[in-house]
Amino acid sequence: MSRCLASEGARHRDGRVKIETAGETVSETADLKSLARRVLQRDAARDGERDRVSRQGETANRVARQYQKLNPPPVPPAAMVYRATSAEPDGVACEVEIVELPAAGRYREAFAFLQLKPPALVPVERWRQCIEDGRRFLAKWGTQAEALGWTPADLFGLHDPPEQPHHSYSRLSRYDCAELCWLLQGRPVVALTADTAAIENPTGAITTYRR
Repeated sequence: MSRCLASEGARHRDGRVKIETAGETVSETADLKSLARRVLQRDAARDGERDRVSRQGETANRVARQYQKLNPPPVPPAAMVYRATSAEPDGVACEVEIVELPAAGRYREAFAFLQLKPPALVPVERWRQCIEDGRRFLAKWGTQAEALGWTPADLFGLHDPPEQPHHSYSRLSRYDCAELCWLLQGRPVVALTADTAAIENPTGAITTYRR
């Protein structure tokens, strides 16, 4: 009798029988199944919301790409490049390339003239470096420099040579008269005011040029 009761389960006082199997009751199993269904329903709802947000994001990205395609950002005007042959009175000629920058403004004529040939008593390599530095400066700071009152002489001016200069004379040796672009020598201008230009050295130190 006891063996039968142990295998079939325990009878409650109200006559109901609760069957026990491997330590788990039928009522507990039903509760777990109900919980599992609720978890599945919750996860399905969460996945559905995630998919909806993902689709909305894809739609927004598609609209943004379409807008950018129909409304591309404005392209800044490119520099104009002219090539010509510069001839000296003695017949010596050389090929020159003149770059006209849109931002040059009031400096366009002076910069174009400077590109024709090296100024007298200036080494060719320093002239070429000045052209390159002037090109970078005008592209980045030309509009601001013009608004701040910088003149072409402030950027490209040099010492006026004497009528009979000494054989060791160089116009660039007069630092008090050599203006900004002659002194950059490959270094960038990182800040500009009405009276000063901040020049960054390779070490990171800043040199202040005063016009």
